[in-house]
Amino acid sequence: MHQLLERIHQFLIVLLAITVVVLLIPVSLQIFSRFTEIIPRYMWTEEMSRFFFIWMVMLGATVGVREKLHFDVDVWSNLSDKTSLTFKMLSDTLVVVFAGVIFYWGIEFTQFGWNQTSELADLPMWQIFISWPIAGFLWLLFLFESFKNNIQAYKQINASKGAA
Repeated sequence: MHQLLERIHQFLIVLLAITVVVLLIPVSLQIFSRFTEIIPRYMWTEEMSRFFFIWMVMLGATVGVREKLHFDVDVWSNLSDKTSLTFKMLSDTLVVVFAGVIFYWGIEFTQFGWNQTSELADLPMWQIFISWPIAGFLWLLFLFESFKNNIQAYKQINASKGAA
């Protein structure tokens, strides 16, 4: 399971990089069309930049959950290993609740936008709305892996104290 999640993580990093690069295209077109007369002002660039920006944010948040960079803050560095693990598990529990909300209502959000299209470019809105349940689902996967690792570390701490 760890290898599968690692492959998903690597794929998300590549996808995130692609989203950032692709986001530069409509944003650059917007900038150049506003300040020069070289290219006309395309209306589709506004919607495309929004679409890619939302996907970039959701992918970045997902990578951040896996790498423990997004919701995990190390405030008390001088705590014991057991106390530190307890705080990490508490933090992960709160993020699981949040991820569950994002996943559950993200599905409803996607269903709401399934037959809608954007105003200017006539793009299907479900392609942007589906980023929420996908992110919530992947957060849950990555967090359950984190719980498994924390429980194993907890057992090792208890075993080492029992042996001492």
